[in-house]
Amino acid sequence: MSFSSIPSRLLLRSKCCTHQIRNYTLKSKPIRPNTLSPLQTSGLRAFHKSFTPRTVAIPKTGESPLPGLADSLARPTKAIHRSWPEISDKKVGYWLVGSAGLVFGIVVLGGLTRLTESGLSITEWKPVTGSLPPLSHDDWMDNFNKYKDSPEYRILNPNMTLDEYKFIYFMEWGHRLWGRAIGLTFVLPAIYFTARRRVTLKTALKLLGISGMIGFQGFIGWWMVKSGLRDDLFAKPGSHPRVSQYRLTAHLGAAFTVYAAMLWCGLDILRENRLLKNPADALAHVKSLSAPQIRVFRGLVGLLVAMVFTTAMTGGLVAGLDAGLIYNEFPKMGTGYMPPTKEMMDPFYSHTADGSDLWWRNLLENPTTVQFQHRVMALSTFTAIMAVFAYSRFNPRVAAAMPKKVRVGMMGVVHLASLQVLLGIGTLIYMVPTHLAATHQAGALALLTGSIVLGHRVWLPRTAARIAAQRIEAAAVKGAARRR
Repeated sequence: MSFSSIPSRLLLRSKCCTHQIRNYTLKSKPIRPNTLSPLQTSGLRAFHKSFTPRTVAIPKTGESPLPGLADSLARPTKAIHRSWPEISDKKVGYWLVGSAGLVFGIVVLGGLTRLTESGLSITEWKPVTGSLPPLSHDDWMDNFNKYKDSPEYRILNPNMTLDEYKFIYFMEWGHRLWGRAIGLTFVLPAIYFTARRRVTLKTALKLLGISGMIGFQGFIGWWMVKSGLRDDLFAKPGSHPRVSQYRLTAHLGAAFTVYAAMLWCGLDILRENRLLKNPADALAHVKSLSAPQIRVFRGLVGLLVAMVFTTAMTGGLVAGLDAGLIYNEFPKMGTGYMPPTKEMMDPFYSHTADGSDLWWRNLLENPTTVQFQHRVMALSTFTAIMAVFAYSRFNPRVAAAMPKKVRVGMMGVVHLASLQVLLGIGTLIYMVPTHLAATHQAGALALLTGSIVLGHRVWLPRTAARIAAQRIEAAAVKGAARRR
């Protein structure tokens, strides 16, 4: 049979049905080996290559070209392969965890910037041109003169020299430059991974949300700095030039949220890739985490994450008000375990004639009350962590059902919480030295990290379980078809 014997209408009609081509193939005589001349064979190869170069394989000698043609029309085109994958590439997971590490670093640097009172040294927000520091003496003097107009210079640093100003300038400039680097190293790879379909649609939406939060975080940072440049905030006698504690806490909370989102999303992707290497093991893992004995523990871990985050935010209020510089003893505050009620609910902080805002303004603006509530939250969180640890270890049913990685994660949270309490007490007793205070802030994020890792280990990987079940079912159907 020669290639010219194939009816041309079957090759030229683009809307021909697959079953018609297969019927024609059954009626045609099979091609026997060595019946095609070299010229005919080369022509047949050229036709198949030009018709569908990516989906049709070149027929072997002795095979009819029509089944391959029929299959090429029945199979989806290459464009379908550009759809969203089942799971994200594990490289995306490593990149997300690395991005979270960069956020961890900027949180520590931000704490050092605040402790060295460098945050108000740059009085302008220039997202693009501000990437470069002053390059000449005139530029330095221009920035220094702008700083001299700020309340911080007039009240606290009237005798500051240019060299001293350069130190605090570079602290704040480094903090802002690090923030820009985080934005670029996150947004650009996120666009690449999404465009190349290396992530699922759900993950792509998460990356979009995190990118938006990073941009909003930059705005909150300038909003915070701007509050420290206003004279009306320091009109009361004895007021200390500082940024608003509300805005500082919002800035800190946004950084913690971005960090948690990056870390959780990265861990999720890495776990899915690890579990789906063996779908059967993945289902066994999900079954172990679905045990009724662990259900209560899972809820308690979620509560611990919320408590650790809330405690860190009360620490942000303490930092914003410099509340760590009073009552520098532990466990007492003065002569008792709590300050006098009149001091904690001081009418000085009320802004209304009827005192309707007395309680909440003291909770958020009175340094004494803010330090007390931070102590209460810290001790409550530590107690809760120890209680959950005891529940997981000394309840026989829970201990028997607990996977090994979850036990290790719980022990890690206990160690981090104990270290954080010691750092907090040391920071208070020694009146907030820079190295201890910065380590204490880093310890808060480290404790949140441990809690998130523990929560991720005990949380059910529902997506991985669903995909594993589908793959097992598909493999069973394929095996049954082969046996037929």
